[in-house]
This record gives sequence, structure tokens and C-alpha cells, in this order.
Amino acid sequence: MCEIEVTMGSGKIIFMGRTGSGKTTLCQKLDALELKYKKTQSVEFYKNAIDTPGEYMENRNYYHALIMTAVDAKLIAILGDPTVRDNYIPPAFAGTFAKEIIGIVTKITLADSQEDIKRVEMELRQAGARKIFLVDTVEEIGIEELFHYIHEQIDD
Repeated sequence: MCEIEVTMGSGKIIFMGRTGSGKTTLCQKLDALELKYKKTQSVEFYKNAIDTPGEYMENRNYYHALIMTAVDAKLIAILGDPTVRDNYIPPAFAGTFAKEIIGIVTKITLADSQEDIKRVEMELRQAGARKIFLVDTVEEIGIEELFHYIHEQIDD
């Protein structure tokens, strides 16, 4: 018989955001895994993180799945991508959860302008994120600060 270790509950961050916003990449990077792009089809549990499909944020009919999955997290991160206009980040979204929400603006080196980055920051603040991180995983910009903060919050 095979034993499987399941680590749920405290000690995880859940990443939410549109398809292609960088959730899986951040999960892989946080756990020091090789970065491999793959389309997340269902909720995936990593050692330190929970990865959610972008469709869960893009379609309000799936919000209940985000709410239920967030129960297993200590910290919630909403990602916004400045290279697209439709991030599907509802205003006051953080009010749905009784946990700290952080905002992460991804792909900052790919943004067409600083205005696009500021627009996404504003969307994340309107959603209820109190702390915002600007990152680029490929260029390693802002990653150390983000991961330091995440570990301060999720490590027991």
C-alpha cells in the first residue's frame, strides 16, 4: 500500500488570476521547481502554494470554487497581467475572504507602458489588495521581496 502525504490547511498561498497571468510559474518558482509552462486544468496543490485555473476568475459561476479552495490557504494572492486589458478582477473581491489578500502585478518588463502597470495596480487595490508587488519571474524582478513576504505570512 502506498502512502500519500497531503498538506492542506495553513502554510499555503493561493494564486488567483486570469488565464496566463503567471500563477503556475509563481507556484513552480516558489517551490524551486523547473519552470514549465502548462495550462492548469484543475486546482493543483504544491508544497507552498495552491494553483487555480484562470477560468475560475474569468467566470463568476466558478467563484464558489475559489472560495472553497481558499479555505486551505493562509494567504491569498490575486494576480494582474499588465499586457492584457481584461484581468477579470472584481472590485471588492477581497471582501469574499476572511484572509489577507495581496496583489501581484506580473510580467512588468513586458508591459507596453507604466500606465498599464498602474492600471493593474489600481484594479488590485479596488479588489481589496492592501499590499502590491511588481514582479517579473523571468527577469527575477521583485521575486525575492515577494517570496520573503509570502514566507513570513505562511510559515508556521
